[in-house]
Amino acid sequence: MTVTLADVAARARVSPATVSRVLNGNYPVASSTRERVLRAVDELDYVLNGPASSLAAATSDLVGILVNDIADPFFGIMAGAAQSEIGGPGDGSGRGGGEKLAVVCNTGGSPERELTYLTLLQRQRAAAVVLTGGALEDPAHQAAMAAKLAKLADAGTRIVFCGRPPLPDTDAVAASLAFDNRGGARRLTEHLISLGHRRIGYVAGPLERTTTRHRLEGHREAMKAAGLYGDEESVTLHGPYDRSSGYDATLELLRREPEVTAVVAANDTVALGACAAVRERGLCIPEDVSVAGFDDLPFSVDAVPALTTVRLPLFEAGARAGRLAMGKETPPPGGVATIHAELMERGSTAAPAR
Repeated sequence: MTVTLADVAARARVSPATVSRVLNGNYPVASSTRERVLRAVDELDYVLNGPASSLAAATSDLVGILVNDIADPFFGIMAGAAQSEIGGPGDGSGRGGGEKLAVVCNTGGSPERELTYLTLLQRQRAAAVVLTGGALEDPAHQAAMAAKLAKLADAGTRIVFCGRPPLPDTDAVAASLAFDNRGGARRLTEHLISLGHRRIGYVAGPLERTTTRHRLEGHREAMKAAGLYGDEESVTLHGPYDRSSGYDATLELLRREPEVTAVVAANDTVALGACAAVRERGLCIPEDVSVAGFDDLPFSVDAVPALTTVRLPLFEAGARAGRLAMGKETPPPGGVATIHAELMERGSTAAPAR
């Protein structure tokens, strides 16, 4: 059943006119009343009618791109590539007729903000939504996301996951471009093992993220296949996907496990912190300790020594997500396409010196 403005007014115990004032923002309303109305809107999942030209389902020129952190090149590259496809034919005239307005929504990794942005995009009758990066592995949040995306899809909004595995129960409503994080991590660890490393430390990302789990699973698969898997928890530390996490975790790792000859980092940014920690301990890279990253961000090749990493085609994936969002490309069979990763062997890894 469609929720009406009158339903919101009844839930908030105010008049329909007050609800309208709050939602339109064109008349002063007491803060307590405003909060009560907005809470009722969220509880009932009320969608405000847009301009008359957008009353039909999903006819606006708005496309939302959700990212965890736009300052992180991982997300910035994908968002920029998607935006280049969403903006139109690329002639710069703005008169091609196929342009959409791409709005980047920075969630900061907050599940609540992720849902809030989807609600706002639903109210604006967005033509498409692109969700980038790993997902939070929380059943309640996943269920809420699946329900919200289903409502968006029912209204005609295209849903695209970019670098993100599909959520449960969303196969029928979304196209997913999923990175092969497991395979990439497995090949990276196999490379280190082939060089003779036997004690390999791992600085992982946040526990609750799909990307973290998949990359860690690939690493451990390679260790088990080589007969090296044992007390892996003692050489695995978790933290945010940032430089300080790599620095702090690697210092702790080297203190705790002095026999470690290689450190695998959750991503390239974490790897930079790991490199700084190794040098602070008076060790050389790669002669004493090899360091490897993941993603192949632009700065990886300019690190000294250049960083061995796993290349994810971030720009290509983002551009493809943009085309899917615009309906320029047919969704992959079954709704899911796996994007393979490539090992980039550079100077930061070598055979251990001891």
